[in-house]
Amino acid sequence: MKKKKIPDSVTINRKAKFDYVLGDDISVGMVLTGPEVRLIRDHHVQLKGSFVTIRNGELWLNNLTLGADTARNIKLLATRKQIDMLEQEKVAGSTIVPVKLLGGGRHIKLVIAVGKGKKKYDKRQTIKKRDIERGRY
Repeated sequence: MKKKKIPDSVTINRKAKFDYVLGDDISVGMVLTGPEVRLIRDHHVQLKGSFVTIRNGELWLNNLTLGADTARNIKLLATRKQIDMLEQEKVAGSTIVPVKLLGGGRHIKLVIAVGKGKKKYDKRQTIKKRDIERGRY
């Protein structure tokens, strides 16, 4: 019997690239239950509007939309070194943004990145650059 191939990238947070100037990214694990894994593998997940916080020395993904549920909070698995580095970046004024959800193998991973928020004029520049690349001007 042939195994069903699971795509590498389950979902991408496109809004993150538009709203933030992203820095280095880190791949972290997630603490999930069986039904949550099934919903993610069936592509019933949205990263839009979700964000990462640090509480009691642990990473948490907030406002993950799974299926019909809305605000889900999920614990993320990272090394102490990675968490300390992210904490330092957060103190410096950056935001931790979920970028991509990977489900290519046995494990489901979340790619998070440190980002600085863009101003309105930066977003206009991004739109202008994208339109020029498409050949609209």
